[in-house]
Amino acid sequence: MNAQACSRVVLLFMKWLVLLLSSVSLLQAADSPRREYALGVLENLRGHPEVAAQRFEAARLLDPTAWPLVEIAIGQRMGKGDVPAATQLYRDLAATRNESLGILLGYSDFLEGLGSSAAAERKKTLEGALKKWPSQPEIVRRLYSIYTAEGSREKALKLIETLAPDDPAAATLYASLSQVAYPADDMAALRRVQDRYLRATAAHPGDGVLARTVSDYFRNRGQLDLAIRVMETHVTAVPSALLWRTRLGILYFSANEDAKGEETLNQVLIIDPHQPLAHQALAKFYRLRNQSEKARYHAGELLKLRGGSPAEFLKLSDEFLAAGEARQARLLLEKAVFDSPGNLALTAKLAIATHRDPETADKAAPLFREVDTLRPDAEKIEPAFLVESAEVFLAEGQSKPAEDRLREAIRAYPPEAKKETAATLRRLAGLWEKENRNLEAARSLRKRADALDIP
Repeated sequence: MNAQACSRVVLLFMKWLVLLLSSVSLLQAADSPRREYALGVLENLRGHPEVAAQRFEAARLLDPTAWPLVEIAIGQRMGKGDVPAATQLYRDLAATRNESLGILLGYSDFLEGLGSSAAAERKKTLEGALKKWPSQPEIVRRLYSIYTAEGSREKALKLIETLAPDDPAAATLYASLSQVAYPADDMAALRRVQDRYLRATAAHPGDGVLARTVSDYFRNRGQLDLAIRVMETHVTAVPSALLWRTRLGILYFSANEDAKGEETLNQVLIIDPHQPLAHQALAKFYRLRNQSEKARYHAGELLKLRGGSPAEFLKLSDEFLAAGEARQARLLLEKAVFDSPGNLALTAKLAIATHRDPETADKAAPLFREVDTLRPDAEKIEPAFLVESAEVFLAEGQSKPAEDRLREAIRAYPPEAKKETAATLRRLAGLWEKENRNLEAARSLRKRADALDIP
């Protein structure tokens, strides 16, 4: 280590030492509220709540305007049922720290439900706070409740009109209170809510919570053009807001602007392929338009991201296999088996998909053996698995177990599965013919298969 580096290390150590010594001396000071508080915490840990309470009270007396210490003192007095003493503590704090909105609001909430005199004091406190913070939403909300409870409707309505027209919190509160204050068909009131919402979103286009709230408001009212406009403004201001961009795409679908919706959601997935809501929306969109291949793809990606029940994985994997998309089925089922290890149906389906996928066909045999291990002797299994496992046995040169699997599959097919039964009959017949045995029985199997082909 060079001299310059050594100097830096020594300097950092000295700074740390000075900080440590100053902290120790602060805690050791006899008149330190922090020391008393720390000792109170220690006494609590030791199981001495009475001693801890004395320490906390000593700390408060040394620093009577510290909210955490006053809060403890109020809790102690309320625990003893001494409401007047607790109220006086809070009152003194609110008077001393009247520049703190949080403390004044906390005091007003504390007074709620403590009787008529406390209610009058609460109202006075809030009205005084309103003069210092005009149109502050949390003050307005509390005073509105007081005025309406008193029956002062006009005063309450006048109050909410003082809310700032372009502030997000104020606009949201205005809309909420207007729903209660005015009839649902009051068009003038609805126009005022609309105007405030639009002004707030224009002034704060990057506020995602506001954009979602306002867009949902217009969507629920059937004003999809405004819902879309609000969300468009937001995603323009914040291009990285992929969740809101996804919701914009869904809004386009709701407004029958399908091309825009499809384009928007595909753009989201180009940026981040792991957006489940975008996959879900596109899967549903393509299903409704009978675009099965695209619908299957997005449904599969959704299951991989969110997970699902074994039944959901099996259903979709059957769709992939029926469409000849063995690779997609295999990838989906690998996720399913990872989530649900030891599931017989999923493992069996994975074995089938692995065998049908040219990339992995030579790796399927261990999966079939695993299914045989998991499968109880008396439990039936789907015929497709038996046929696929027969092919695996034949590839390994094991003719007898392959024949047994084909026989079992023929018995397992339901009556309506004529096409599959006929194919398996011909496969067994072909096996016998290739080995030049059971030739008469092979001809009989082919006749049975031909009969099944007749409509």
